[in-house]
Amino acid sequence: MRKILPLLALLATSALLTSGCAGPEAKLGRGIRNTCEIVRLSGLRTSMEQTTVWNSPAEGCTTGVVKGIDLSVARTGIGLYEIVTFPIPPYHPVCTKYVSPLPTYPDNYRPNLPDDPMYQTDHYIGFDGGNVFGWVPGSQFDVFGD
Repeated sequence: MRKILPLLALLATSALLTSGCAGPEAKLGRGIRNTCEIVRLSGLRTSMEQTTVWNSPAEGCTTGVVKGIDLSVARTGIGLYEIVTFPIPPYHPVCTKYVSPLPTYPDNYRPNLPDDPMYQTDHYIGFDGGNVFGWVPGSQFDVFGD
């Protein structure tokens, strides 16, 4: 009986921490995304672009860089905090008045999926945007409906 109690306590604790994992899952994903900001430096690029457009090119190269580095470091710190505390509530984004919870990109860049077999799987099963039966006379069916 004494050996079963620690096992039951461990099982109950793991069930408590893993049940309803949508909140911790979102918090961990947001934390990893924010921690990678130091590599992407999109806050730096956005700040430089916006400062150059709205103020002047001279300020974009100076003030924009400093503000962008500040935002990138802040987003990385928030990401590290969210990774460390992901199993602990609250699960909503923190510091949203200063840093947006969504990743930021400059206005002249729109992210897209990479052209990679992981994301472009239709090519490997025969659907690559051409006619389905191009070799059959009279076949005008197009996969993507151009």
